[in-house]
Amino acid sequence: MFTLTTRVPGWQTVRVSRRDEVLHAALDLLDEVGLDALTTRRLAERLGVQPGALYRHFPSKRALLTAMVEAVTMDDGTPAASGRWDEMLRSGAMEYRNRLLRHRDGARLVATGVRPDQAAAQQGWHRMIAMVRGSGLDQAGAMAAVDTVFAYANGFTIEEQARSDFPPTPAQRAERDAAFHTGLALILTGITTTASARAAQRAEPTP
Repeated sequence: MFTLTTRVPGWQTVRVSRRDEVLHAALDLLDEVGLDALTTRRLAERLGVQPGALYRHFPSKRALLTAMVEAVTMDDGTPAASGRWDEMLRSGAMEYRNRLLRHRDGARLVATGVRPDQAAAQQGWHRMIAMVRGSGLDQAGAMAAVDTVFAYANGFTIEEQARSDFPPTPAQRAERDAAFHTGLALILTGITTTASARAAQRAEPTP
């Protein structure tokens, strides 16, 4: 990464933050003002630079949002769960929700439509689909299962972050955690039932 110097009103020379520092400032600003009020102009003001200086690090707001999505959803080094496919999928969905909850409007940010460019993120997604195929689902079924679980996690989190009482008290958080786990269990039960039914169909002798 490189640094850049620019001039702000008053002809004071300012060293623009490195790319990761700009990114961290954007995440801090997101936590303070929310996604709707997050603008490159406001971010530049926070850093004390001209808005154009930011484009040396992020060529567009979409590029900045993509980097923010990567930062919010990035693996924090927690060891992945091992065991049955459904337990691993449950663990992945729970950790995903926890990451979204660390930032104001984290779930809405991820739902903006931008997708991480990191190869590791794509590889992780494909590994999860391959893991779910262990249930007996075919490729299309496994993709639908993973999409459904994580769409549920994102939608649930969008709803709870939009509540007027967010962030919740410890008691409210425990209640919402329980509700999330209940819904997730229902989805996983449906996936298991579907996988078993399809396996039974494949096992039936051909007339």
